[in-house]
Amino acid sequence: MGSGCGVRKVRITNNARSESLQQTPKPNPNLTKNLSSSSSDKNAAPTAAFNSKQTPAERIAEYIVIFGPVAQGEMETFRIPASITLAQGLLESGNGSGRLAQEANNHFGIKCHTGWNGKRIYHDDDRKGECFRVYQNPISSYRDHSLFLTERRRYAFLFDFNPTDYKAWARGLKKAGYATDPKYPQKLISLIERYQLDRFDKQIKFKKRKKKTLSKAPVSSILHTVALGDTLYSIARKYNVALEALIRLNTIENNTIYPGQKLKVPQ
Repeated sequence: MGSGCGVRKVRITNNARSESLQQTPKPNPNLTKNLSSSSSDKNAAPTAAFNSKQTPAERIAEYIVIFGPVAQGEMETFRIPASITLAQGLLESGNGSGRLAQEANNHFGIKCHTGWNGKRIYHDDDRKGECFRVYQNPISSYRDHSLFLTERRRYAFLFDFNPTDYKAWARGLKKAGYATDPKYPQKLISLIERYQLDRFDKQIKFKKRKKKTLSKAPVSSILHTVALGDTLYSIARKYNVALEALIRLNTIENNTIYPGQKLKVPQ
């Protein structure tokens, strides 16, 4: 993943949009004033309207204001920390000013990969002229980022983490291969802590998930008739089973058994 400056001329193909984005959420009405067309063409994809005269700090602040609520919406739906989504968006898009963000509305450096049928843009990244996804608007990019993480098996373990544990998520993304940069987790964590992006996580309230109780599988066993001189220890040793398991299976108190007693021996 990445969105560094490219040197190749943009080449966009007009294939059908990806099926995964056929139900792309509509832009938040409160954000429409911050989203504008990237050109005079009415059919052009809207992009974040950043002022070219802004300082880097002003651009970052505006990016957070614009996309903070979008990241929170994705967190509510997919349980991906809003802080992680925002930090990735800032990092991968160059605070919204990178070439992929400006020309393709791609804020997360997501490449085409197998199965992408939408528009494409070619950009130098790990290799020259790699294929990246083009989105109708930045919000579509945010939704595809959520789908990208939830629909790929290699990211499944991330959803075992608490959705407010941004450090675990940052390290997990690197472990899963989202980025090749060895310092990727530290960069995400640094952005989150510098701009207090975890405040967006804390504002989301989740209903507690009910823990699934797994019914215990029945233990297979054989019967042993206690003979004179038998002890629990000798029986356990004879059948090569744990003494505690033998006692527990037969609900024996005070380790007392008697001749003729039928004992279940776990197998």
